[in-house]
Amino acid sequence: MVVNKTVKPNKQRKRIYTAKLHENQNRLASHLSADLRKKYKKRSVTLRKGDVVKIMRGSHKGSKGKVTRVSLSKRYVTIENMLLKRKDGVEVPIKFNASNLMVLELHTEDEKRFKQKTSKVQSK
Repeated sequence: MVVNKTVKPNKQRKRIYTAKLHENQNRLASHLSADLRKKYKKRSVTLRKGDVVKIMRGSHKGSKGKVTRVSLSKRYVTIENMLLKRKDGVEVPIKFNASNLMVLELHTEDEKRFKQKTSKVQSK
């Protein structure tokens, strides 16, 4: 995660927009629901395709759906069945900020995703 050591907003914005993809991945984290928080002992987790989320802010507040796309370069997430009808009649997916979502179910096919890291102190 990039640590901003400046208080100037223009420099902070620049660091966000010019960040590398692996740094942007940390910005795509969402809060976990209360039961998942107890199970995994984590407050937030990076979103992945297949996670089920609840929208917490905006006009679609309260809606639930599965994550269909995560864009690291543009820092947004799309959710299935959340579409916006454009003026010409074409329906396009709505882009959500990860901070406005809460994870209800996790896509757990990747074993490494929640593998607990053990320190040398714990193993002794």
